Amino acid sequence: MGKLRRGVLIFCMLVSLIASTSAQKCAKYSFAGNRLFESCNDLPYLEAFLHWTYDPSSGFFQIAYRQTKIMSTRWAAWGINPDGSGMIGAQALVAYQKSDGSMRVYTSSVTDYKTSLQEGDLKFPVSDLSATFDNNEIIIFATLKIQNTSTLNQVWQSGPVASDNPGMHATTGENIRSSGSLNLLSGQPGATRGGGSSKTKQQNIHGVLNTISWGIMMPVGALIARYVKVFEVADPGWFYLHVSCQTTAYIIGLVGWGTGLRLGSESPGIQYSSHRYIGITLFVFGTLQVLALLVRPQKDHKYRLYWNIYHHTTGYMVILLSIINIFKGFDILNPDKKWQRGYITIIVILSISAAILEVLTWRVVLKRKNETSVEKTPNGMARYNAYGGRPNPRV
Repeated sequence: MGKLRRGVLIFCMLVSLIASTSAQKCAKYSFAGNRLFESCNDLPYLEAFLHWTYDPSSGFFQIAYRQTKIMSTRWAAWGINPDGSGMIGAQALVAYQKSDGSMRVYTSSVTDYKTSLQEGDLKFPVSDLSATFDNNEIIIFATLKIQNTSTLNQVWQSGPVASDNPGMHATTGENIRSSGSLNLLSGQPGATRGGGSSKTKQQNIHGVLNTISWGIMMPVGALIARYVKVFEVADPGWFYLHVSCQTTAYIIGLVGWGTGLRLGSESPGIQYSSHRYIGITLFVFGTLQVLALLVRPQKDHKYRLYWNIYHHTTGYMVILLSIINIFKGFDILNPDKKWQRGYITIIVILSISAAILEVLTWRVVLKRKNETSVEKTPNGMARYNAYGGRPNPRV
């Protein structure tokens, strides 16, 4: 019995420990002056927390919004969107420390994506508005008079301060995810209304399709064209393998590019200019590569040399731009680091493979050039291509 009691005691201690470690961080916070709130929630992004007390009968909603790990040169804002979800229509409380050390706190109604957070009235009364900054933490206090409701669509944000005025916040990573619903009675957060999860799914599909097509299949197709054709046994199979790989990559990339256009049209206030322009340039070059197959001259044609120069240059540009843009996409989506590390591993493997194949194929080329019994064609030209292989006039 003694062992059983000790086992039960240890089990209870473990359960207590697990419960305490998984509890909300905000529940352990103590406000100055013994200020108390009935509920709190750890917001999922930007190291932010919301504390509140809500009286459904009167509609009074007392809040304390905490933005932690923030510098004195940045602003913080929290708001609710009574008519929808997301940024447009948000009724916000804004606070930051001015250059003279004083705090500025005010209300701002967000009407467009290029807002400068101008001071203005909200759609509901606000009282007891104040803010503090201490230990890299901004706290906004306010009492809102809202309609009788149990669920709110909230947004929160942070950005830089320049010349004592708020500047544009970042449009990547956590800054574009900082919104969601909140049940005032249960204290439980919910998904953002308006298809937030659907948009995230589209972003992931866009990233996966473009990574596979432009970022993996295109380089593999280039390796096939440069190295496999050196071996006579692969002629002309290497050509059809190369064309199949690149054409499939282009079709998949076309779908990925289309999802990117759709995402852009559905997010009018969020623009990733460099990612967008590189993507457009990449798609144009890729399309030109595909169309070039229709005007590909025969090997003995006088313009074949110029076509080869164009084809190789454009192909390498597509590969380079695709890799650059994929990493820009990682910065935008900010996925788990394992995905970026996985793609880096693939690129390293392809690079090492290219280096090894470069050495092996040049050894084959030099060996063939040193052979004394090189067959000659009637016009005296050697029947070996630039890589030491016998050319197939069909490709």
